[in-house]
This record gives sequence, C-alpha cells and structure tokens, in this order.
Amino acid sequence: MKSRENRVILSTAYLPPVEYISAIYNSSGTLIEQCERFQKQSYRSSCHIYSASGLLALTIPVSRAQGHYLPIREMRIDYSAKWQQEHWRAIVSAYRTSPFFEYYEDDFAPFYHKRYEFLFDFNTELLTMILGLMGVKCNIEYTQEFLHEYSSRDILDMREVIHPKREPFNYNTGKKSGQYFQVFAHKHGFISNLSSADLLFNEGPDSISYL
Repeated sequence: MKSRENRVILSTAYLPPVEYISAIYNSSGTLIEQCERFQKQSYRSSCHIYSASGLLALTIPVSRAQGHYLPIREMRIDYSAKWQQEHWRAIVSAYRTSPFFEYYEDDFAPFYHKRYEFLFDFNTELLTMILGLMGVKCNIEYTQEFLHEYSSRDILDMREVIHPKREPFNYNTGKKSGQYFQVFAHKHGFISNLSSADLLFNEGPDSISYL
C-alpha cells in the first residue's frame, strides 16, 4: 500500500535501480526530467547487475560529437560499438539460471536488437515495460522546463539523490523488506539496489512486494 501523498521528480534511468521503481510506486505521481543536461557516471545511462563475478556496471554510450550540453531528451545513442550485444550477453549470462528469466526474456530481448536514436526514448520505453511487468500503476508526466529546485512541498526532488555513489534512499513500504533471492548471493552475498531487472528476474510477480 502506498504511504506517500507527494509527487516525486526523477532523472531518466537505464534499467533503473530498485529504489527508483520504489520511489515511483510510493508516490502519488511522477515527473521525469527531460530538460536537464546529460550527466555521465549516473543511472541516466548506466545500470548495475549481479554477475557471477559480482557487481557489473553496464553503460550505454552516447554520441560524443554532441558534447554533454544538450537536454537529456536530445542525447543520441552511439552505435559505433556493439553495446547492445554486449549488454544482452551479460544479462543472459547473469540471469539465465534465475527463477523468472525465461518468463521475461522475450520482453527484454527486443530492446537489445532494435535501434533507438535517443537515450531518453530507449529508457522511457524500457521503464514503461518494467513497471507493467511489476504491476506498478502510476501517473508519469515529463518536465517542460529545467528547474534547479522545486519549492513545492508536495514534490520530492530525487534527481540527484538516486545516484550510484550515494546510499540508497529507503522507500520500502511493501509487505516484504530487506533481502530477496539472488542467484550468486552464496558467492558474494546480497547486493542491494541493483537494477530493477535483478529483482524482476529473481522474484517475478512478487517483485512489487519488495518496493
């Protein structure tokens, strides 16, 4: 059951971490930032999965010719390297033995074969699919201008709070909390706040209980 009455504003994110999905689930509405400048070394173009060797970062390359001063919605994906093949191979290797990978494989695979021109569009369609698979019902809107700060008390600004170098923000209000099953936990222990794909492939329809 949702416990928050406020809305939340988030950056776009590639296979967003669990805390990102939890923020959406536990808010009354979501704004996704599409007017900010692109930021490297963030979840905007990177995600973390759990491989046999431990935590593995996957990053979508963007076109350097554009510089990093365009609005995030205008950042183009760079296909000079075969990143889609590399990412999908890494995901299959990491999760092929997880309980629900085969169940969701056909939902994820097209994103690693179809070419998207813009990073924002790729992230948006992938997020929409993940929310649907988890059963998260939400109202998502997109910013029309960039604001450094939001003064309204009903908007929680999480654009820089949800970041790989920061501690996860605890949104969990679900009936289950803490650790869920992970395939390689017996080797490296439980790793928190990985990509939402990690939760989905391991817990399937019960994923929403951990948000």
